Amino acid sequence: KYLLGTSFARPIIAKRQVEIAEQEGADALAHGCTGKGNDQVRFELTYKAFNPKLKVIAPWREWHIRSREDAIAYAREHNVPIKATLDKIYSNDRNLWHLSHEGGPLEDPWNEPPADMFQLTQDPLTAPDEPEYVEIDFYRGDPVGVNGETLPPVQLLQRLNEIAGRHGVGRQDIVENRLVGMKSRGVYETPGGTLLYTAHKDLESLVLDRDTMRMKEMLAPKYAELVYYGQWFTPLREALDAFVNVTQEHVTGTVRLKLYKGNAWVVGRRSPYTLYREDFATFGEDDVYNQQDAEGFINLFGLPLKVRSLVRLEWDKEVEYPEPDYSRFKRD
Repeated sequence: KYLLGTSFARPIIAKRQVEIAEQEGADALAHGCTGKGNDQVRFELTYKAFNPKLKVIAPWREWHIRSREDAIAYAREHNVPIKATLDKIYSNDRNLWHLSHEGGPLEDPWNEPPADMFQLTQDPLTAPDEPEYVEIDFYRGDPVGVNGETLPPVQLLQRLNEIAGRHGVGRQDIVENRLVGMKSRGVYETPGGTLLYTAHKDLESLVLDRDTMRMKEMLAPKYAELVYYGQWFTPLREALDAFVNVTQEHVTGTVRLKLYKGNAWVVGRRSPYTLYREDFATFGEDDVYNQQDAEGFINLFGLPLKVRSLVRLEWDKEVEYPEPDYSRFKRD
């Protein structure tokens, strides 16, 4: 449900920090992450991966500021311009992929997120009353076009954010398990990313064989865990990328989605590399599939079950098990 918008961003920021620090001859790096969250780990693992000699300064773990209320008071006292207020004390993280909301009234998992909190997505209740169709083109796994128009990556995602956002698509309200051990609640807006994820996964179902799809689905949780835990710059992540890159060689085609009041579902897909053959899949008359072949397949596929059943019948008929004698274990 969580499309890792914050998790993906941190290694990129941290790597750039290291590059600038080395250019400037700095001896330390700083981040504003709290001592309770995942981001501190994501930043500092990246620091260690590229320059472990740089000192790390983490004010939240050192100064007297212990809460968002303290931070707002400090900012006011020192004339630091911030958008947060005591009335809207959310912690927000925004990038091209998503917008996250934490803190404030969201810390009680029973509280409904305030309607005025959302910024990227229209309230599904007030979204357009007519559905909208959108087509996304992919080339070797990468999105390359929207509604027939070829677009570079940034503009493509911005376009999808706009389209999905006005239909209220991409909201998620979840309770997650932080790396440091506690549970936290986050509300996420990922409009364009939701369309890309949905469309890409559906296109894979059209062009990937069963075993490759199964293996990819098995590895996906581990890949997500690596990203979530800040282990982006690791040999394992690179190895998994190598596998994924091979699987994407034929993920080329177009997916059509229908958007309506917070929902996005696939209503069409096509690819020059499709493994779907209508002449094989049809329930009508065909000349390519001999249905009598199924009997032999079922006999072979079910052979272990048949043998087990036959053997069990022999056990039940011939084998008698003596009742165990526990008398020698009894105490006087």
